[in-house]
Amino acid sequence: MKLIPQSHQDLIQDQTRALAILATIMDDGGPQSTPVWFDTTGELLRVNTARGRVKDKNMSQRPHVAVVILDPESQHRYIQIRGLVVDSKEEGAREHIDMLARKYLGQSSYQNYQGETRVLYLIEPVSVSVMG
Repeated sequence: MKLIPQSHQDLIQDQTRALAILATIMDDGGPQSTPVWFDTTGELLRVNTARGRVKDKNMSQRPHVAVVILDPESQHRYIQIRGLVVDSKEEGAREHIDMLARKYLGQSSYQNYQGETRVLYLIEPVSVSVMG
């Protein structure tokens, strides 16, 4: 992702198990945040959730989000991305959550899958800031 400085590119690499904190906007205008697994494709950040969860409702209705990716080795080093949800899709979302389970847990599939409909959200960064 070209908006992220070279000094922090390691935090978005596939082999990094850094967590992201996703902030969305509730219908009353208040913030809501959730730790999420993520990956990137090209210039987009990808997160996955189940249909009907709070972050799903918020992102589908209000596309402005913020994401903080924390360095698992240093609590004072992070990336903040402000962006827009540019797409969401159910197609491929189950495979994506299984891929994230391999990345974050070393499991072949997402063990918490309960038959819910998975949704893959694509976020386009608008601005990026870094610390550390």
